[in-house]
Amino acid sequence: MKRVVVSGGTGLIGRDLVARLTADGHEIVVLSRNPQKYRSALPQGVSAVFWDARTVGEWAQMVDGSDVVINLAGESLSGDGFLPDRWTAEKKRRIRDSRVFAGSAIVEAIKIAGKKPEVLIQASAVGYYGPRAGEWVDESEEPGNDFLAALCVEWEAVTEPVEALGVRRVISRLGLVLSNDGGALPRLLLPAKLFAGGYFGNGRQYWPWIHIDDSIRALRFLMENGSAKGPFNLVAPHPATSREFGQALGRALSRPSIMPVPSFAMRLLAGEAATTVLDGQRAAPRKLDELGFVFRFPELDAALLDLARDGA
Repeated sequence: MKRVVVSGGTGLIGRDLVARLTADGHEIVVLSRNPQKYRSALPQGVSAVFWDARTVGEWAQMVDGSDVVINLAGESLSGDGFLPDRWTAEKKRRIRDSRVFAGSAIVEAIKIAGKKPEVLIQASAVGYYGPRAGEWVDESEEPGNDFLAALCVEWEAVTEPVEALGVRRVISRLGLVLSNDGGALPRLLLPAKLFAGGYFGNGRQYWPWIHIDDSIRALRFLMENGSAKGPFNLVAPHPATSREFGQALGRALSRPSIMPVPSFAMRLLAGEAATTVLDGQRAAPRKLDELGFVFRFPELDAALLDLARDGA
């Protein structure tokens, strides 16, 4: 049994990860800015501890003596609506600060810990590579130069100091996580169910995706594999273009996929944030493959059929 401290443990990935680690018999501590709100929703035996995601406080006592720290904290890039929230200067500041301050606080807690964790798993995103059209990218590629790429570079760098403390650090560059409980999929399902499904822009941009089950399995795999270090693309081995994604969604729901959303309309409505659907990366999980991780859902059709059944 390990003690695992999780920030962002009430988010899309965190909820399932906490539940599965608890089922495995681990002692789980969730860091939350509102522990009273989420305590009753967490699995039995999970501790919810207050932190402000900015500064070291009493929560740091839980890091001291822990075996694993998993940092998933960060404000949503796109909000909760069908269209991404516009990235105003204030929105960008909140997106950046929620990641950088949380990571910095965790580093400080590890520095003062008498018994330091064995591993820190740091969340990031495939946005690190910037818009890449159709070229394949793996973990060896240099970062892009847009807002998301710069954000990911800073997000990842803030926790680098733990490596000098002897802590193994894993960076999980997540793709589009497919889940019925949040994220992008429910937004795409509604228009598809109303026979208004389609694709965005020219439909040729690649969306690197991963089934929620595989994202949790990959995080557990990286946590337990002592040779796993550095960045890992948490994406399925077969990314799909926006057009292919719309067609696969139509097949899963037995609906047509015929109504594209023009690029100019997306940029008019969502501004710079439209990049989250109009641009993409053809990302490959090379390092996961090299370590022998096996995906349950390597193909998009099987992933969407599984989720369509669960969400029916």
